[in-house]
Amino acid sequence: MRLTSKIEINKETQEDMILEIQAYFLKEREEDLGDLAAQLILDFFMEKLAPLAYNQGVFDSYKYMSERTEDLLGIQK
Repeated sequence: MRLTSKIEINKETQEDMILEIQAYFLKEREEDLGDLAAQLILDFFMEKLAPLAYNQGVFDSYKYMSERTEDLLGIQK
């Protein structure tokens, strides 16, 4: 898998994700996470993990479409 390009998100989505990270840490770990700490966690996930999930989604879509194309060829007369 190729991991060359960074996944970009808009500012509003980034702010929502930071709030979600803070809420998770508060609920699950009873830790009040500051904005900077949550931003650093988000940066880590976006750099290291998001490309892997994205690439898996692309592969799954390719596989699905390939299978549907094969199904389409099956209706030939």
